[in-house]
Amino acid sequence: MTETTAAPARRDAPPSMIERMTLILDAFNGPSARLTLEDVARRTGLPRSTAHRILDQLVRQRWLAHHTFGYGLGQRALGLGGQDGGHGKIREAAAPYLHELQVTTGLVAHLAVLDGAEVFYLDKLGGRLASSVPSRVGGRAPAHSTALGKAMLAWLEPEQVDALLGTGITRLTSRTIGELGTLHQELHRVRQRRGLAFERGESFPGIACVAAAIRGAEGPVAGLSLVGDIHTPLENVAPLVVTAARETAQVLFPGSAAAGRGGRTRRPHADRPVPEHTWSTATMNRLLAVDGRGDWM
Repeated sequence: MTETTAAPARRDAPPSMIERMTLILDAFNGPSARLTLEDVARRTGLPRSTAHRILDQLVRQRWLAHHTFGYGLGQRALGLGGQDGGHGKIREAAAPYLHELQVTTGLVAHLAVLDGAEVFYLDKLGGRLASSVPSRVGGRAPAHSTALGKAMLAWLEPEQVDALLGTGITRLTSRTIGELGTLHQELHRVRQRRGLAFERGESFPGIACVAAAIRGAEGPVAGLSLVGDIHTPLENVAPLVVTAARETAQVLFPGSAAAGRGGRTRRPHADRPVPEHTWSTATMNRLLAVDGRGDWM
């Protein structure tokens, strides 16, 4: 006796956009679920073109996130489920390194995540300079105008950057990058500088910042930065930011190659003095001169 397996009957697509969006969101069975476009179309019974169009809209509205290995639930969807998008875990992992950065340098230290075209501040530590830096926990800033934003955008695909920022970006000051083409050039320089991103007066006049991304296997998950006034020699403390970001990533993603070099994670020592030159002058000159002018934007 032989048996035949009938192909599942294709369901009629729900008539309303809300029903179709709900159908797609219901296809994700947990916070860590990753689905390709084909997976979504198969699970929902929607035509591939329809699923793709709705997925793009859900990503733009942060109900979903588009990762290297597929789509996953975004910050809005995770928030409705009582989750914080992993922010609590990120804050816990970064806390000792953020504290060490602030105490060691005396500068203002930030922890932030990328939320669409903006950075969203998860933590801020600062001494006497804190009140002069116009940022706050829970606040936002345009990603293209901040070192934190550029540090994270640098590890996304160019198409993802374009999708997040749209067709145009605005200038906050005379030094803010105002064109997508120029921003892509700067993001290339960030990658050449081992992930170091700088900004001087791009968000607010008189404020300077250096940042590095905390990276996982699927890309940047957050960023750390140090902020001072426009005259702060950020090149001296830049390696500390890179190290703190890499070691935070090792705590979040043990054994991940994207998190940086392997080995035991160093325990923070907040009483370590700031070295006068943490990298050699030749190394810093090479890193900062990748655009041929010895300057950062």
